[in-house]
Amino acid sequence: MTAVLKPVPSQDSLWSRLRSEASEAAASEPALGSLLHAVILSHTNLAGALSFQLARKLGDSEVGPMAWREVCERAYAGDPSIVAAAEADLAAVLERDPAAKQALQPFLFFKGFQALQAYRVGHALWSAGRQTLAFHLQSRVSELFQVDIHPAARIGKGIFFDHGTGIVIGETASVGDDVSMLHAVTLGGTGAQRGDRHPKIGKGVLLGAGAKVLGNIEIGDYAKVASGSVVLKPVPAGCTAAGVPARIVNCPSSPDPARTMDHTLADIVYDFSI
Repeated sequence: MTAVLKPVPSQDSLWSRLRSEASEAAASEPALGSLLHAVILSHTNLAGALSFQLARKLGDSEVGPMAWREVCERAYAGDPSIVAAAEADLAAVLERDPAAKQALQPFLFFKGFQALQAYRVGHALWSAGRQTLAFHLQSRVSELFQVDIHPAARIGKGIFFDHGTGIVIGETASVGDDVSMLHAVTLGGTGAQRGDRHPKIGKGVLLGAGAKVLGNIEIGDYAKVASGSVVLKPVPAGCTAAGVPARIVNCPSSPDPARTMDHTLADIVYDFSI
């Protein structure tokens, strides 16, 4: 089966597209006009809108929205690559998620996208030595979005969290660029290790719903892990792992599974025993 990819909007066009969609939505849904103006239309760039959006979501009686907005703005000013990664993440949602009809939808409503952007701020805090606030942010994101990412984890750009619910990513995990993962994915430890104990996910990997990848193992570039699988050993680049415990069932797999969201397995299953 060959998947048809949707066109990827250029990063330069995303902000203007988001503003245009917000203007149209405000005209057609007056009840949301105030929200759309506050979150998007009153800002001059994506960084300003994103900091406002995250702040209004994260704020509570302990750390208010204004405080979180300042934290986000400082993070973006200190490292513009955070906003560039957010642009790439938004483009990934538009390319890979059939439910995303507009850029406005993931920006305002998709908790996978929002949780990922909050993690990026938390990682900036962690890198700056503000670990206590980074942990507080991790806890708040887990409460709000049911996504639990340790702020020390390293995650690339162009990432797509489909639904997001139940995703867990451990402290020493790393995720390459252009990865797609569905709900209930765990990148965890085995419980028997300390130190560097979490998975290393390569570029362009597809992790199906409920996939569990455990231990300091590598999932190679453009590999695929089938839904519900438990992976305890490395998966070579371009291969598919499936089962409990997972085994290599076809190799090579589809050339770019994270972008095509191709979850199919080979018609003939070969047990390569990883």
